Amino acid sequence: MADAGSSFWGPVTSTIECCEKNYAYSSYVAEFFNTLSNIPSILLALIGLINVLRQRFEKRFSILHISNMILAIGSMLYHATLQHVQQQSDETPMVWEMLLYMYILYSPDWHYRSTMPTFLFLYGAVFAAVHSVARFEIGFKVHYVILCLLCIPRMYKYYIYTQDLSAKRIAKLYVATLLIGSLCWLCDNVFCEEISSWTVNPQGHALWHLFMGFNSYFANTFLMFCRAQQRGWGPKVVHFMGVLPYVKIEKPKTQ
Repeated sequence: MADAGSSFWGPVTSTIECCEKNYAYSSYVAEFFNTLSNIPSILLALIGLINVLRQRFEKRFSILHISNMILAIGSMLYHATLQHVQQQSDETPMVWEMLLYMYILYSPDWHYRSTMPTFLFLYGAVFAAVHSVARFEIGFKVHYVILCLLCIPRMYKYYIYTQDLSAKRIAKLYVATLLIGSLCWLCDNVFCEEISSWTVNPQGHALWHLFMGFNSYFANTFLMFCRAQQRGWGPKVVHFMGVLPYVKIEKPKTQ
């Protein structure tokens, strides 16, 4: 939304603004709640990364959690500045992250091991180069949705072949946070004019960040469980402080 005060970063150059008053709380932070709402995503990704390193999961999951953190940091930079360059630091990692999910989902059954990572790497590099010089607001959203849709069939296959009820519960939490977060994002975009007249702004986009932080964590945890099953590591779902689920494995001594 239009600036509500002085701006440290200068005029808005991003192609997208959310339904939050700019610089309402600080001249250094354009969208205050949309910026801070990325912090839970970073913390959850850090917890996941510590679990991966501690139990020596495959490197792909370390990279996945790091990519979650990079995306959240890029989103913070974008919403804090509303500059076009920082917008790219949010949108480009979104695509890279989905490509990484596609690799993790499909690679176990891919017979030509080097083909998929090479193609996905080149695809991500070409996208980053094109996105750095071209602005395509609607095109980006359509492209991102297509990448997400390509992951759904494989995710569903993992779900129906998983017998562990705790792992299935994590998958359901993944779906629930995705649907609720998407609804918050949609309402923030579609009903912004009405919301702007309310005494209290529910901050739909900030809620989207919050739910998607948990969504990524649940997705990563479920995929780690499925991969550990494929490797014969006897995965179990346990809970940190009785609340946050994570995967505990027991590798055979030969591994």
